[in-house]
Amino acid sequence: MTQKPSAFGMIQEERLLWEKGKAGRCAFSMPQRDVERAEMDSALMGDIPDLPELSEVDLVRHYTRLSQWNFGVDTGMYPLGSCTMKYNPKLHDRCAGLPGFAGAHPLLPVQWAQGVLQLMFRLERLLVAITGMDAVSLQPAAGAQGELVGMLMMQAYHRDRGENRTAILVPDTAHGTNPASATLCGFKPVGVKSNAAGILTPQAVAGVMDEQTAGIMVTNPNTLGFFEEHIQEICHIVHQKGGLVYCDGANLNAVMGVVDMAKSGVDVLHLNLHKTFSSPHGGGGPGAGPVCVKQTLEPFLPIPRIIKEKGQYDLSEKYPRSVGRIHAFYGNVGVMIRAYAYILSMGAQGLNRASRMAVLNANYIKEQLKAYFHLPYDRPCMHECVFSDQYQRPRKVTTLDMAKRLMDYGFHPPTVYFPLVVNGAIMVEPTETESKEELDHFIAACQAIAKEAETDPDLLLKAPHQLKLRRLDETLAARKPCLTG
Repeated sequence: MTQKPSAFGMIQEERLLWEKGKAGRCAFSMPQRDVERAEMDSALMGDIPDLPELSEVDLVRHYTRLSQWNFGVDTGMYPLGSCTMKYNPKLHDRCAGLPGFAGAHPLLPVQWAQGVLQLMFRLERLLVAITGMDAVSLQPAAGAQGELVGMLMMQAYHRDRGENRTAILVPDTAHGTNPASATLCGFKPVGVKSNAAGILTPQAVAGVMDEQTAGIMVTNPNTLGFFEEHIQEICHIVHQKGGLVYCDGANLNAVMGVVDMAKSGVDVLHLNLHKTFSSPHGGGGPGAGPVCVKQTLEPFLPIPRIIKEKGQYDLSEKYPRSVGRIHAFYGNVGVMIRAYAYILSMGAQGLNRASRMAVLNANYIKEQLKAYFHLPYDRPCMHECVFSDQYQRPRKVTTLDMAKRLMDYGFHPPTVYFPLVVNGAIMVEPTETESKEELDHFIAACQAIAKEAETDPDLLLKAPHQLKLRRLDETLAARKPCLTG
């Protein structure tokens, strides 16, 4: 045996299935056939895949061991800023797995899908109530697709008025996908700088807003974790020039039940059900990015739209000014079911309290760690706080080194080097689901790492030390990824 049986404690190494398998092993006994054996035409079959032959115990142990290498919200705190990796109650997964939902085929006739359509119709009404907007489409499959739909509707609105606007304002505190979504619709992104407090000023927006600009994309709260305090005045400036205001609502978990987005002046808003409203998030999906609009943009919402006529629910395409269909069938319904269950189980007061707890937790971490890590903006934050590695750089310790070392303490690293407006950024979002005891453990680990950077910087430069794998060559992995195992 060339490999040691374990990498660390009882976290076991695992060979490839092709190395474990042996001819003749099978994890499933096929029933005895009751028809004559027939040979398949090799031209129809093509190349037979090289599949490993394994017993049931080999198969179960393989995937169980792989699962032990994972880290997720069920394992520990996952403080990824701008990603809201919070714990999601298992009840909502059970709801999404109910046979009537999980077994519903997307091609069911509407008369056989009344329950699913009713749930989605009611979810739209709940999201209208939560945001203050007028209408919703649940169709977008992710936040970035929600952004794209928002830009398509803004484009359709201006064209419907006979205008061909070519630019869109994008603040430096917006989410990174915002400029890409605007560019895909043919708009030229125009940057807007935030001020020394980390927010937009009306003067900065007025200086670049003109009649050729379709509108502005605002992330609120923004990626620095701050609420855009001048949002109403900014919206007024954009509207005066005939533009529209798109709000990236990915950070709604800081303001749901607190802020009326419509009264703030927003025309179109996307939400991330897979972040704010209880769906497992990360690893590529699934997601859902509903788009909420004011009445002026309602005619341009994607089709089909869920309607209720004579007590029956239906999918209607009778909206001639719509931007069209933007997702196969209607979207990721399982995520919608979890969101609906979450909203009903929390209630209005629960959603409000969740936002307040998210803000409280972030400010608690900020105050406890600002003596150990540089705080570029020392002011109350919303759902996340942003530090930098400025205090550690004299000893050649970087943000990446500290993030790697945090794994030795049992915590997933926070977001690093984003937002770009902070050099060496360390963005921490504790979410509302973490207790004070867990936050204190995280704070103690961060404080210990800051002290190690002073007394033993080499310890951090070689971190992590206690994981199955040590420091990886991330540059090589990005440039020459190994996709075959």
